[in-house]
Amino acid sequence: MLAESPARAAQAILLAAGANALEAQALLGQILLDGQGIAQDQPLALRWFGIAAGRGHLMARNMLGRCHEHGWGCAADAAVAARHYRIAAEAGLDWAMYNLANLLATGRGVTVDQPQALALYRQAAELGHAKSMNLLGRYLEEGRHCCADPDAAFDWYRRSAQGGDFRGQFSFASVLAERSNIQEALVWYRQAMSGGHAVFLEVAAQTLANASHTAIQSMALEYKKRAEQLAGQVD
Repeated sequence: MLAESPARAAQAILLAAGANALEAQALLGQILLDGQGIAQDQPLALRWFGIAAGRGHLMARNMLGRCHEHGWGCAADAAVAARHYRIAAEAGLDWAMYNLANLLATGRGVTVDQPQALALYRQAAELGHAKSMNLLGRYLEEGRHCCADPDAAFDWYRRSAQGGDFRGQFSFASVLAERSNIQEALVWYRQAMSGGHAVFLEVAAQTLANASHTAIQSMALEYKKRAEQLAGQVD
């Protein structure tokens, strides 16, 4: 509906939110945050996320965390973000598990706790969260705070790639290349390129340029060109 008529859809969401429809209140927060069909207003988005979260909407609670983590409509405060993520994570939301794990892994707003971060990535991955699958694969591949298990890592990378995460697609392609499955690796490298953002593509291009196989090395230029295209786009 938003794709067909963003302004009309936003008006309908606004009316439903005002009529106390919970899902509409959470969605109103999102379209205000994005400026989709309505003027962007981050403080007002924060307010609507707070209303929906107070009524038990888990994704709205997660988005409150995102706002506080990144300073959208408020001062950035990772400790406050962590509290919101934890509430939603403990209630079973995979995205909140992932976001809280990221803070725990890096010590932003909380004390570094890699074993707990790993546990949350695993929990979210088992719920089908593709980004968490990729990170769980990395822990397993490197044996970080767990026993190294390359085969399990490969399987999680595969599932992440198939789930649409561009970082998972790159990880899966890299392991395929290490296993000399070059043609399939190239397919997944291209998938990752099509979904990745400019910063990711710039870093990934450096990795590809150092690959041992010439067909993979040649993709570094494609990644750089794509990164330049994305960097040059105007919102």
